[in-house]
Amino acid sequence: MNKKPGLGDFLQTRRAQLRPADVGLPDFGERRRVPGLRRDELAQLAGIGLSYYTRLEQGVSLNASPEVLDALARALGLDEVERTHLHDLARATRRSGKRRRLMPEHLGETTTQLLEAFGDAPAIVLGRRSDVLAWNRTGHSLFAGHLDRRIPDQPGRRPNMARLVFLDAHTRDLFVDWRKKARAVVGKLRLAVGQYPDDPALAALIGELAMKSAEFAALWAENRVRNWDIAAYRLRHPLVGQLDLNLQTLTIPQEPGQRVVVATAEGGSGSQAALHLLARAGAPLPRQAGHSSRTVECAQAETSAI
Repeated sequence: MNKKPGLGDFLQTRRAQLRPADVGLPDFGERRRVPGLRRDELAQLAGIGLSYYTRLEQGVSLNASPEVLDALARALGLDEVERTHLHDLARATRRSGKRRRLMPEHLGETTTQLLEAFGDAPAIVLGRRSDVLAWNRTGHSLFAGHLDRRIPDQPGRRPNMARLVFLDAHTRDLFVDWRKKARAVVGKLRLAVGQYPDDPALAALIGELAMKSAEFAALWAENRVRNWDIAAYRLRHPLVGQLDLNLQTLTIPQEPGQRVVVATAEGGSGSQAALHLLARAGAPLPRQAGHSSRTVECAQAETSAI
């Protein structure tokens, strides 16, 4: 992944997404040769020289101060997450040619304890590239019951949520508003690029998705970042039917880049009842012939009555 163009690409893309009216500039109905704001307009709004801004956007100047970056963030109307991303990209351009060595990701003991503490609530642990590092029984049943439950224990074969969302038919069908989920996935990958510009596996993942999915390539080109702590989704599960869930994200301070995603439903709702059924259907069963199939059949029957 070429680090130098990161900051310039972000500035250029976000500048192109703004119209003069968005930032209080007169339009006069003129035909503009470039989409969005011109470089001189953004430089004026940020209170910096045009030549200096041009060098930043072209990746020639690599030493933008925090004050200049904050001024650009205000001029572009960036929110706090986007502003932090802008600073991350600037730090990446200033970094020396020596790559930062990233340690392989693993599941810590305290994170394992946290995962177990959620009980039957669906929960998964994701790494900096959105690799699934672990999931509890119900988390596996909800998000990827078609995969081997033990596969996160094999680092070379771990599922990746971004790859699943864009390239896996089961996961694509799971989210009713798939595009909303896709945008969130791409936005978090954008954040990861700013935070971990030296991760070759992250660069390879983005390249793979861009080649295999035109939808990913189009969303990636928008240069949007996302870091929601909670988001509501409607899921269409093959076993328990429709669920309206809140997916809440908890960061793990002792393991930078890792996060736990937990699914919850409104108390007393049909979605909460469906989660209970899903937990029962995936529960360990006694060694009795036919017991597993009868449990699933019962879950399906109960869900249809909700």
